[in-house]
Amino acid sequence: MSKPFLPFALPELGDEEIAEVVDTLRSGWVTTGPKAKRFEQAFVEFLGDASLEVIAVNSATAGLHLALEALGIGPGDEVITTTLTFTSTAEVVRYLGADVVLVDVDQATLQIDPRAIEAAVTPRTKAIVPVHYAGLAADMGAILAIARRHGLKVVEDAAHALPATCGGALVGTLASDACVFSFYANKTMTTGEGGMLVTRDAALARRAKVMRLHGMSRDAFDRYSAKVPSWAYEIVAPGFKYNLTDIAAAIGLHQLKRLEGFARRRAVIAARYDEAFADLPLVAPPPPAPGERHAWHLYVVRLMDAAPLARDRFIERLFDEGIGCSVHFIPLHLHPYWRDRYALRPEQFPHAQHAYERMLTLPLYTRMSDADVERVIETVRRLLLAPA
Repeated sequence: MSKPFLPFALPELGDEEIAEVVDTLRSGWVTTGPKAKRFEQAFVEFLGDASLEVIAVNSATAGLHLALEALGIGPGDEVITTTLTFTSTAEVVRYLGADVVLVDVDQATLQIDPRAIEAAVTPRTKAIVPVHYAGLAADMGAILAIARRHGLKVVEDAAHALPATCGGALVGTLASDACVFSFYANKTMTTGEGGMLVTRDAALARRAKVMRLHGMSRDAFDRYSAKVPSWAYEIVAPGFKYNLTDIAAAIGLHQLKRLEGFARRRAVIAARYDEAFADLPLVAPPPPAPGERHAWHLYVVRLMDAAPLARDRFIERLFDEGIGCSVHFIPLHLHPYWRDRYALRPEQFPHAQHAYERMLTLPLYTRMSDADVERVIETVRRLLLAPA
């Protein structure tokens, strides 16, 4: 390997983020405090809807857990989600003692299939957790209609979906009960670790804010920043430790300002890939519907049967060439915990299983130079146009 290794993903952090973090460290306020509050307000402003409440948390997993807990999900309940996701989407349901019902995806879009959701509803079903896979919005119109018919709650797993749109509106501003974003290191913007819970439900927001920090009746920032004695508080529930630090929020403040530029660059790279791979034996990611926006968190391709290399060998060859890639995701029905607990079989999820056996995720991130993009293209083309 003569060229330097090109990783699958890298965050883009600049001088503004570094300076803001240094300012935070010098301020002496490094846990949840004024910058976390500024970040929450900036996020509301980005979404453009003052009716929204946002709660900064230390991960999207925490946000999903808080949302479902606030909605009263518990033992005896069922929550429907997709098998083609990371385990965090489903594990938060088990935290609460409820059961997960996994369903298949749409063959073309790889988004959770509304028809499969409808077929999975039982008297025990209490909520749906749709996943906006890879940065393309799920069919929220159909999903919300199902929820209304059956009296179900909807919590969107939008870890991949900032700033995607659905029905011309930003994900995060739709009519679901809650929406949760991720700011993990490889996402469309990052705080290192972190997430944001978004809701219009005032009661849900109140509960999530209390449970975010140990079930305390008063926010720690309010107690420690007060200018008069404010040491008293009450524990009103056995809460969690899910708050976002000011160090992380300092990064987020500037990442959010750069998000539009990040999104444009990701779209440019995706379009170049689409153009370059059009004649290859692979299925490119589905585009957004006309007038909609794809966040392009991931560029997931599926090898056709005519490809000269099977998926695993293709990944090995890419790594041999110094190009990192990944697989998103090993479906939940193949993992021992989910498989064994619910007696799941691959044939129950034909579209997700078929896609998984052929899929891989190519590098797509804003720090990629044009030369990096062309290197990926040249390598992919050479490997897939080679004789079998």
